Amino acid sequence: MVTGGASGIGEETVRALWQAGAFVYIADLDRAAAERLASDLGDQVSAVEMNIADEASVKEAFSGIDALDILVNNAGIGHVGSIEETSLDDWQRLFHVNVDGVFLVTKQALPLLLASGHGGVVNLGSVAGLVAVKRRFAYCATKGAVVALTRQLAAEYAGKVRVNCVCPGTVHTPFVEGYLEKFHAHEKDKVRKEVHARQPIGRMGKPEEIAHMILYLCSDEAEFVTGSILTIDGGWTAL
Repeated sequence: MVTGGASGIGEETVRALWQAGAFVYIADLDRAAAERLASDLGDQVSAVEMNIADEASVKEAFSGIDALDILVNNAGIGHVGSIEETSLDDWQRLFHVNVDGVFLVTKQALPLLLASGHGGVVNLGSVAGLVAVKRRFAYCATKGAVVALTRQLAAEYAGKVRVNCVCPGTVHTPFVEGYLEKFHAHEKDKVRKEVHARQPIGRMGKPEEIAHMILYLCSDEAEFVTGSILTIDGGWTAL
């Protein structure tokens, strides 16, 4: 199962897992987008409507699932602002989706993952959970929480379920394009070039690059990997 699987990193992760032979549940709030992707891929995929921040929705989505080997907690939202620019509503909304959502989905999936005998969870963190990013106050806090809960789960279920976290840098996704449209509509091309240029290797990441790191963590070749926080950031955290 890939949450937020209908677009961006989630979509490319669905494609990578599907190409590797997995049956993939595309869990997304946007059911129509999930169904379009499922129709595009054909066999071995199923669209599941899910609001990760709503317990009833998560339980309903899992009601028809009898077995699960892999959970990718990809769905999340962002916010631009310093502490002075962040309202309590903004703060709570980000934690509700980015942290509560990971909790609710993982809790619901855990019995199935334990029953599989080789279950694995991959959480999508961010370099913003590892280093300071200006004007990303709430986002940094939520991704720091995802890093911490990854380590706790890995320790709690060592030998039973593997739990790892992928921390991307800036990746060129619809999420980024939405940011450009909202905050830089009059200069999108200029700012997009600046965002590319500020990555140490000179460009943003590609969703498929993140997806293939996730695929590795889900594979048999990664059976010795748990509790790891893997960066894929074009050199950002090296600086």
